[in-house]
Amino acid sequence: MTLPALRFSEDQAEAFDRVSAALRGVGVDLDAGHVAPPREGRSGVLAVIGKAGSGKTLLLAELYKALKEAGVDIVSGDWEGKRKKDRRTLAILAPTNKAASVLRMRGVPATTIHRILYTPVYDPEYERIAEWLAGQGERPEIEGLTEAALDRAHTFYQSNNSIPGALAAAGLRGSDFITGWKRRDEPLDIGFVDEASMLDDRQYEDLREIFPTLCMFGDPAQLAPVNQSGTMVFDKLAEPEVLSLRRIHRQEADNPILDLAHALADPQLEFHDFERMVEDKARADERVVWGQRVEVDLMARSPVLVWRNATRIRLINAFRKVHDAPEDRLLEGEPLICDGIELPLKHRKKRLDLEARGLIKGAQVIFLGEGKRPGFSRLHVMGAEDPRVSAASIVKIEMLDEEEPFIPFAARMGATFLHGAAVTIHKAQGSQWDSVQVFAPDLFVAARMGRVEAGQPLWKRLAYVAITRAQERLIWVVRNRLSKPTYPLRIDDLPVPQQALTLEMQGE
Repeated sequence: MTLPALRFSEDQAEAFDRVSAALRGVGVDLDAGHVAPPREGRSGVLAVIGKAGSGKTLLLAELYKALKEAGVDIVSGDWEGKRKKDRRTLAILAPTNKAASVLRMRGVPATTIHRILYTPVYDPEYERIAEWLAGQGERPEIEGLTEAALDRAHTFYQSNNSIPGALAAAGLRGSDFITGWKRRDEPLDIGFVDEASMLDDRQYEDLREIFPTLCMFGDPAQLAPVNQSGTMVFDKLAEPEVLSLRRIHRQEADNPILDLAHALADPQLEFHDFERMVEDKARADERVVWGQRVEVDLMARSPVLVWRNATRIRLINAFRKVHDAPEDRLLEGEPLICDGIELPLKHRKKRLDLEARGLIKGAQVIFLGEGKRPGFSRLHVMGAEDPRVSAASIVKIEMLDEEEPFIPFAARMGATFLHGAAVTIHKAQGSQWDSVQVFAPDLFVAARMGRVEAGQPLWKRLAYVAITRAQERLIWVVRNRLSKPTYPLRIDDLPVPQQALTLEMQGE
């Protein structure tokens, strides 16, 4: 194949060649477009690291295209189909739904790590429809499904390439064709992992068990996972296994947000100097805003990023107060953050189902209203491929100076949620929003404390991660004030997936 050299910087081209050579060593030749059967004992790990704007995502996308053109099958969290002898596979993973959705918007079929660690168990009858849609079987005759329903499924699949979406278009619910989940018991082949700086040691070992060939893409300037002593999984790799991208890609060169992020690498830069840089950028470019208050309208979809828990709780309570949210219930449109799932071991199947639907720790969701059963919530999972979920919920609203949170909405057990109008910078890793508000007084406190992480002042790492969450606009909030909302909370701005539209049309 022809290397897309015109789109690559020199270090990107070198990294592409190095990854290609590693793949050639395990039987996948991108230059010749030839794929050999997998060979026992061949394995390896590579890491492609670089700061924001260095082109990691572009490189990952080009490698995906080259592997697909060479005949490698793409495995997603969607549907895998029948195993073929000697087939070569690629799965593209991210730690969170939001991170996976960023890749999918660029045409890369990414899914979450959890959707690969656990595989769905399909109903055999409805799996025949999936096999037919994927070109692995004849058009089936299914009792209870009309020819028109199968035609709808086929039409949907041709334009969206989603088996669950196509089955929903035929009038089936997820619980009809997915009967459960199980831990993957057979390895796959090649794995690409984006946002690898978020991986902890346990996730890394899980991935090594599944993928003989693993390539991780990460940013060494981000915050290390909690309890990792300031290190990231690729820090432990030998030098030849780490490929560094140092040049900022051409299309990012005039981005004032990235200019600020990269300025933090200057060891002589102090906090007050950096704030003057932010103020100067704000005067020169509308993509950077010197904010005198927190914009409450943005908080419903893009949380304020803070360092301290106390700040997070104060902002959340202020957000609810200005929206006149009652203490005993949630309003439609309130943002939540999944804090895990509280279910006993006997409900393991339900836990796996909820996690596979996107309710993993750190997932951002929007409350759509109470469910039909007591204690259930209807939720929109931001960034998920099938975002509409109904789940038993325990919602916790934390209060200052109160040890126990206030719980306006709770089932006996199920998915637990914290309010999501403000989140810590640690939890924001892996996510991106068009506009991001960074609460600068918190970073000033971190700077005054003089804390250091992995040899760098903590405030700089916090600022770097927070700033690089912004895709279009950065708001550097310098005062502890909150604006008034210009409109009430809403849910009509959320995309309604085809599955939900189909059920509405059928009167479900």
